[in-house]
Amino acid sequence: MNPDIDPDLDLALERIIRAPRAVVWDAWTNAASLAAWWLPAPMHCRVERLDTVPGGAFVTWMSDDGIEFAPHLDACFLAVEVGERIVFTNAVDSRWRPATPEPVPMTAEIIMRDHPDGTDYRVIVRHRDPAARARHQQLGFFDGWGTVAEQLARLVERRDDSR
Repeated sequence: MNPDIDPDLDLALERIIRAPRAVVWDAWTNAASLAAWWLPAPMHCRVERLDTVPGGAFVTWMSDDGIEFAPHLDACFLAVEVGERIVFTNAVDSRWRPATPEPVPMTAEIIMRDHPDGTDYRVIVRHRDPAARARHQQLGFFDGWGTVAEQLARLVERRDDSR
């Protein structure tokens, strides 16, 4: 088990993405690419702000029909290590104000490492207490984050194949 993961507070997933880390990183840091995979299909995503620097804004909107959008995520980046790691939280909004986001406050860490088959992609989502972790899991953490990881993989693996 990863020593950085507290099983009482954290949810995590890991997968190998068959594309170079630089391609996966670009899909995370390019607004058009992020919009293509960030929400589980058939939802539509609009990226309002994507300032991938420490303290930068991370704001997305969602839509069922691609016409009317509602807020999805208003967060800020805590750490950005180019090509390797992104950490953001929704407990502080894009204007650096304390927030009480629904459905749960969280801090997400995305870790990308080279792998012989492409990129070792890891997500760790940290919660304040066991109740918040349990709520996030009950709301479908593994389905939601797993689905978007699969969508990310499909996008970048297809992109890498076209080179």
